[in-house]
Amino acid sequence: MSKKIFWIVGILAICIIGIIVLKDVQQKSVVIDYENQPFLGEETAPVEIIEFGDYKCPHCKDFNDSIFPIINEDLVETGKAKFYFINFAFISPDSTTAAQFAETVYQELGNERFWEFHHLLFANQMTESGEMNLFSDEFLKAILAEVSSPEEAEQVMLAYSEGKGDAALKKDLAIAKKLGISSTPSIYIDGKQFEGGSMDDLIEMVEEATPRGE
Repeated sequence: MSKKIFWIVGILAICIIGIIVLKDVQQKSVVIDYENQPFLGEETAPVEIIEFGDYKCPHCKDFNDSIFPIINEDLVETGKAKFYFINFAFISPDSTTAAQFAETVYQELGNERFWEFHHLLFANQMTESGEMNLFSDEFLKAILAEVSSPEEAEQVMLAYSEGKGDAALKKDLAIAKKLGISSTPSIYIDGKQFEGGSMDDLIEMVEEATPRGE
């Protein structure tokens, strides 16, 4: 086989593999149920960004402190995307406790108050790992008290004691299981996992997901 034919065959093989890989990537897009999920941004924003996170995850704290503000400024506040947080509580009992409590805050006090609590909880994240349950009721109530009235805090505590956030967390975990989430933070954009390595990559993926004319 001449070198010319060899290179032609090689190029064709690469093209075929590229088509297969592209098709496989396209097939990974899945429908996600966003109903009753806390989000930031305009209702009409054309693209959904999801962070699957754990309140005990130090990398999630880093994401919340360093990456989220850029996403919020460049994509959410400009109306290009909505940003969701979905719990994937798996690190320790604290993960489940914090997720259930945050879900209760959302249900009792609404979307805006949820996000205030959400960011504050990451700001006060305890770094100890393992099975220690450090997110006590008293700790969570103290965090909540910084963004709510005493009456609202008591309202949330009562609802939490009645297990009001349990069903919402189960729904979050079911979504994560469906997608095969195994680590946090995991980012999805319009049902596709973000696997890029930079903010520019994320912005590019959002732009590619945006319908033409938007």
